[in-house]
Amino acid sequence: MASPDKQQKRAQRAKAKAKQNRSGKGKPSVVHPVLNHAFVNEPFDDIAIDLSTFDFRDIMDNGFEPADYDDLFEAMKKAEAISLLAMCVVFLQFPVLEMVIAEEEEDPATDFLMALLITYRGIFHNEEEDDTVEWLGSDTFQDAYNEASDILQRKNARDAGRR
Repeated sequence: MASPDKQQKRAQRAKAKAKQNRSGKGKPSVVHPVLNHAFVNEPFDDIAIDLSTFDFRDIMDNGFEPADYDDLFEAMKKAEAISLLAMCVVFLQFPVLEMVIAEEEEDPATDFLMALLITYRGIFHNEEEDDTVEWLGSDTFQDAYNEASDILQRKNARDAGRR
């Protein structure tokens, strides 16, 4: 028979494991481990975004106000502390971007995404536009962005299969 100290430690571990299982936390994501971070997986669920007021034509004609994207930029910064991949996953889940990617032509949508990334890098990394454009074209960024896109496609397919 195990000593009372060992029995107590086992009981504590079992209790912690049972609590994890009840709360649903601690279960690894079947899609990708980066989604195990609560602020990476669906980071904008608690933020009210009225997509009906979003006017893509106006933004293309007149630019956008960076302050309107504070929630996005703050979430990206938090995720970037984990990894570039996590930042890209957060970026691609922003509801406005999801809508633009789905509904707009590729070139204007890409220009908008690049403008947001350039603004983000300028604010949080004090980078000039040319430096950011070079970074956006780097294999490091492209690989992370493409992997993030693949992860979200698999996640969306899995979630659609559960409905």
